[in-house]
Amino acid sequence: MRMKRGLILLLSFILSMSSVFAYDLIWPKQKETVTDKDYALFVGRARNAESIVINDKRIYTAPNGAFAHTVKLKEGNNRIVVRSNYSAQVYRFRKENKPVIDEPLKEFEPKCAIVKTDETPLRSTPESYGMNRISHLFKDTTVLVNGSKGNFYRVFLSKDKTAWIEKKDVCLTDKTDSNPAQFITMDSKKFKNASIQTVKFSKNLPFTIEDLDNEIIFRIYNPELSESSVYTVNIPKPEKYTYTTALKNGEYTFKVSSLPVEIENSVIVIDAGHGGSEKGAVGCLGDEEKNLNLRIALELAEMLRLLGANVVMTRECDGNMSLGERVELAKHNHANIFISIHHNSIGNTEFKLYKHRGTSVYYFNKNAKNLASCIEKSVSKTAGTRKDGVRQASFFVIRPTEYTGVLVETAYMINPFDSVLYTSEDFAKNAAAGIANGILEFLNK
Repeated sequence: MRMKRGLILLLSFILSMSSVFAYDLIWPKQKETVTDKDYALFVGRARNAESIVINDKRIYTAPNGAFAHTVKLKEGNNRIVVRSNYSAQVYRFRKENKPVIDEPLKEFEPKCAIVKTDETPLRSTPESYGMNRISHLFKDTTVLVNGSKGNFYRVFLSKDKTAWIEKKDVCLTDKTDSNPAQFITMDSKKFKNASIQTVKFSKNLPFTIEDLDNEIIFRIYNPELSESSVYTVNIPKPEKYTYTTALKNGEYTFKVSSLPVEIENSVIVIDAGHGGSEKGAVGCLGDEEKNLNLRIALELAEMLRLLGANVVMTRECDGNMSLGERVELAKHNHANIFISIHHNSIGNTEFKLYKHRGTSVYYFNKNAKNLASCIEKSVSKTAGTRKDGVRQASFFVIRPTEYTGVLVETAYMINPFDSVLYTSEDFAKNAAAGIANGILEFLNK
């Protein structure tokens, strides 16, 4: 009888241990959460071929146990149950929607404002995100503002053009102390691989940039002088190009340059995304994005060096590096091409198993779109990923126009299908080969 009771206790212990280790949930981290998001994301790994059910819906698990699922949240309290063969856990989410306040435009008499720092965004809309940057102004630029909306001032450029700038980026001044800028001189020079246009004024003025199919148009505005005082500079551009804008003591220098056509003459910066305390996304099996990014970056560096390229890496080990430091490193080394390597996740949206998977490549400037297309096609072929698209996005490291920059999302960290790929032995090498082949195709087109 005593032996029988002991066997029962042992069996109970084994079953309880199986229950504890039936699955690992990587996300969410907490059992109770207050959020303003529309979806709750569940990411993890089932053990020993366990079946995973979330709110009575059976979830697909990959051969390695990886699974991911989202649950639509209603306003207020939400109870979500995650079950396996042996256990169940309850997660509670309280959704509290933040009120959306649309502040009205407040107009006022024109005032002068002075830009505080270089690289200050001038935007087409009063929003601090998205594809609305029309230029980046220099320190001590004088702008004319005549309205405010939320955290932004409306900038008057001409009778046909207004823009927006964040209030924190400028200092208002007394307009009575301001004298209109005076045009001084203009000059242009043509070189074998570059065209340079200079325009000089008596003080710094706002400008916009428009990248068209065959030319780049730089417009300098002097609204204090008149409502129609606009100076236009048109510079033809080659098929593969970069461009820069500089300003010193009121003199603008606009330069459009050709990219090298041989990889041996190219400086290529490889940026392994995240690093150090910045882990990036975490996969279904607990893999950290920063480590996967670095593996591909190291493989890519070796391949490109064998092809003769001048390679610069933003990091070659696990360490912290800010986005600004990555960009400055590229500029300091006169980069021609900038490749930022990442693995994807999803934002506040419903996860779709067959949609949110594969390789996508992002660009910001028009000059990088063809490079993005070449890399997306090539990585999908060599690494066996789905083609997830070429998209334009305002990521910090690919915004500079001094180089042709793209951000490669090689695979989705949270997709069970992709987790089988990116955890395989050859994925890093195959993904790197795809990026290298894409760069070659872009340069040789």
